[in-house]
Amino acid sequence: MTDVCFRADFASPRQWIAGRSWAYPGGGPVNPGDNKLDHLVSDPAYARNGTFRATRRSDGLWDTGLLTTEGSEEGFTVRAGDRLDARVRLPAETGAWPAIWTWRDGDQEIDVFEYHPDHPDLLEFSNHVREAHRYHRDEAVRPGGWIDLSVEFGAENVVWALNGSTVFADRRGVGEDWYAYLIVNLSVCAGRYHPAPEPDVTEMSFAVSALTVHRET
Repeated sequence: MTDVCFRADFASPRQWIAGRSWAYPGGGPVNPGDNKLDHLVSDPAYARNGTFRATRRSDGLWDTGLLTTEGSEEGFTVRAGDRLDARVRLPAETGAWPAIWTWRDGDQEIDVFEYHPDHPDLLEFSNHVREAHRYHRDEAVRPGGWIDLSVEFGAENVVWALNGSTVFADRRGVGEDWYAYLIVNLSVCAGRYHPAPEPDVTEMSFAVSALTVHRET
């Protein structure tokens, strides 16, 4: 039996810290080494309503929204055995790079999902703890479309589901003692692996209308 142990309230400063993360060098605000044009901002308009935005700056970077539980008053961490459910609206603009992922102490990264609209039907799922990856194509995945995602962070098997159907079981897991903070953010591609935004694009966004974590009781 499982209960909801975390229900995201993106407006809550007790749950989430905005505009900085130790997944970025020095906590941010930029991360060019990861091929990102991000300039993290704490402005609540960029994430606190569940719509994660990015807007073009005059210096070539983009002001971007990021929220993390790391450093927050509650300091919530996902643990081995938990299940995360999220409802997500994918972005439409080329160069957008949305993700829900985990992080702690320079590692412990599980990518609930990553998406790039230049591959419009493709989701990326990754276990960087024990190195397993899957590129999953699905007709339900499209720019601007809504999808339901679920990930079970099993000690021996991380399992991803899309719209209620299992699409990847990595048979690697995270180990029994694993735990990590949550990150939700919209990055912007710099062009090395995926195209950067078109010159006339000045704003992009994706949305998370619900995010919960379930834990065995």
